[in-house]
Amino acid sequence: MKPFIYDYSLEELQEWAVAQGEPAFRGGQIFDWLYVKRVNSFDEMTNLSKGLRQKLDEQFAFVTLNEITKYESKDGTVKFLFGLHDDHAIETVIMKHNYGNSICVTTQVGCKVGCTFCASTLGGLKRNLTAGEIVAQVVQAQKILDSRGERVSSIVIMGTGEPFENYEATMKFLRIMIHEKGLNIGQRHITVSTSGIVPNIYKFADEDTQINLAISIHAPNDALRSKLMPVNRRFPFDDVMEALRYYIAKTGRRVTFEYALIGGVNDRPEHAEELAGVLKNMLCHVNLIPVNHVPERKYVRTSRNDIFQFQRILAEKGVNVTIRREQGHDIAAACGQLRAKHMESGAR
Repeated sequence: MKPFIYDYSLEELQEWAVAQGEPAFRGGQIFDWLYVKRVNSFDEMTNLSKGLRQKLDEQFAFVTLNEITKYESKDGTVKFLFGLHDDHAIETVIMKHNYGNSICVTTQVGCKVGCTFCASTLGGLKRNLTAGEIVAQVVQAQKILDSRGERVSSIVIMGTGEPFENYEATMKFLRIMIHEKGLNIGQRHITVSTSGIVPNIYKFADEDTQINLAISIHAPNDALRSKLMPVNRRFPFDDVMEALRYYIAKTGRRVTFEYALIGGVNDRPEHAEELAGVLKNMLCHVNLIPVNHVPERKYVRTSRNDIFQFQRILAEKGVNVTIRREQGHDIAAACGQLRAKHMESGAR
């Protein structure tokens, strides 16, 4: 199979152009066609010679994202299930906020992390996405927004999969997204979320970016976290916290802790008290997430009163905390739910 054109950075496209006997600026023109003009074929790159366009067509492919299903929520959230070239399926979500449009992208087909409350892990990990397949999700979303005269204002890497288990592709995707000659998404408007892949937390800290880091924590201690998140057995709670303290010291940036509240499991006042103790004096923010009901899982949502009680305890202990605004609740917008339904039909 031919490599995807979206897998290539500006510098790599310039190198490719030179290798074809062309000046390096041709690579810049290709990059502009991809991300500024957002064409769908090489034939549309009309300031390139016919011969060069033919070489592009012979050597590269556009990522094919076939729309299998699209659900639109009453709150403006749009969730897509896209089919890939190998018949696997991935989810991408456009979320409308008062400050703009946020895109939630997927980095893997399936997931092996195994969080017991998440639909993404159903069926396990099939494969990593290439950088270009992640890029294509944002480009596709931007093309949809183009018809409204709007743009992608922020990106969250919180879809299916563990970005730090597909680290190199994720970082290449990020570099393409923030490039000033491309979509030019501000670094502080991008958040990457990990379940706690410790070696790559350290690596990310050393990348010297302003991209936000979020960590799925979901428990205030090692024992409970291991029950909810099997990945904690590979990377224990204390090791994750130590890596995050290194990240904060190295970057000076705040970490967001994502905490899914599960009725009767991790949402009791004593859990809030313990979590506040763990996070004391840390440069962080806690995002409380009322867990979505997944038919294949046994967990239930925390009651409204208990959610506010948990928030109040953290706030009284000096922890910066908010409750995530729920979006797309009426269209199964939680990670993996749409793909799980699709898989029930015998699809991949």
